[in-house]
Amino acid sequence: MQVKEAVVNPKFIEVFTTKQGAIYQCDSENCWYIDFAGKLARFDYRCLLRLNKAINSVDIEKRLMDAKSPDMEIIFICACDDTYVLTLPQIIAFKELLQGTFVMLELNHIIYNRLYRTAV
Repeated sequence: MQVKEAVVNPKFIEVFTTKQGAIYQCDSENCWYIDFAGKLARFDYRCLLRLNKAINSVDIEKRLMDAKSPDMEIIFICACDDTYVLTLPQIIAFKELLQGTFVMLELNHIIYNRLYRTAV
């Protein structure tokens, strides 16, 4: 039996924000919160990577050029609770949000390594 701690007041740290949404990190819960398309969804890091892969796999140019392709995409991630039904402009905005988030994470990692690495 797993025992989970209830976090009364989780502290969100803003990772990246655009006009369309934001991604927050919650260290007390070891998860990420995505505020996008009118909802706040909770993801662990593994699901965040899967979501990024699913969003980046949508070929927007192909959908725009093909008159028969739908203008909406259903993004469903296995082992995750949330599903997104997004239009093409929303997919573009979501890509921007996720790309910015992963750039900030990489930048944070680079800065941390430069500041705290031990001299060899």
